[in-house]
Amino acid sequence: MGARASPSRRRQAGRRLRYLPTGSFPFLLLLLLLCIQLGGGQKKKENLLAEKVEQLMEWSSRRSIFRMNGDKFRKFIKAPPRNYSMIVMFTALQPQRQCSVCRQANEEYQILANSWRYSSAFCNKLFFSMVDYDEGTDVFQQLNMNSAPTFMHFPPKGRPKRADTFDLQRIGFAAEQLAKWIADRTDVHIRVFRPPNYSGTIALALLVSLVGGLLYLRRNNLEFIYNKTGWAMVSLCIVFAMTSGQMWNHIRGPPYAHKNPHNGQVSYIHGSSQAQFVAESHIILVLNAAITMGMVLLNEAATSKGDVGKRRIICLVGLGLVVFFFSFLLSIFRSKYHGYPYSFLIK
Repeated sequence: MGARASPSRRRQAGRRLRYLPTGSFPFLLLLLLLCIQLGGGQKKKENLLAEKVEQLMEWSSRRSIFRMNGDKFRKFIKAPPRNYSMIVMFTALQPQRQCSVCRQANEEYQILANSWRYSSAFCNKLFFSMVDYDEGTDVFQQLNMNSAPTFMHFPPKGRPKRADTFDLQRIGFAAEQLAKWIADRTDVHIRVFRPPNYSGTIALALLVSLVGGLLYLRRNNLEFIYNKTGWAMVSLCIVFAMTSGQMWNHIRGPPYAHKNPHNGQVSYIHGSSQAQFVAESHIILVLNAAITMGMVLLNEAATSKGDVGKRRIICLVGLGLVVFFFSFLLSIFRSKYHGYPYSFLIK
């Protein structure tokens, strides 16, 4: 048998119950209800997050990039809860927009998303989506976005920072550059796998065949190989290509030009000294070739022994080429390097 409490101890316990504040019972009840409500809210958030991730995984199983309108954007990207990163390409792919840069960027974006989707490291921590201007105009307005294409990273928590917007104008939109940017923002490393492209091999084979056929046809007379003018022209073409930025284009993959989706204005010259368009390199190549042609004409007028009147005309033409096209080249340089004080003829 257990020991019974003494009468004195029972009287002390009764006094403690009598001295317990009468308002503490509603407080304890309210605290209990609050804990139950918080637990239910947390469970609801977990269920909502699981549903969102399940839906995104289902879309990813169908295609590596899923398109979003305004409602889907607000539900899966802007609204919490979210424990995944989302890469969004804001673009304008409809034919009436005439955005050739958007189509080129979309091809690189597709290569990157496929590389992630079919890699062994694929998981539910990173997804790729797209918002087209004609399908999500309200999203563009909400983000105060006035240009396309634009790549943004939406982190699992908090708002996107400045570095979460990809610097397309300076870096270009090559899949490798996008993968490097994503690794910096999410710590997810994507190895880019490009589909086989045999165009370069075919072009090289055709070139070798053409040169080989030409040498075979002229096998009895190979004096043209020693033609200084021919080799000079080949050298100049290589110099023009390199000084105009063709190698930079090959490495960075910049857009050909930029078209403003609002007013339709097309820019062929990039406004920054840190980047350029493909069209800009073509313009610089033509300008350098024209200046070189003017210098050649000036040299020809000075060294030839022909008619004086003809030499004077050649000299004036050469001088005009050098002056005009050098002024044009200097004006482009001045527009890119803001604050450069010098100009000549063309401002």
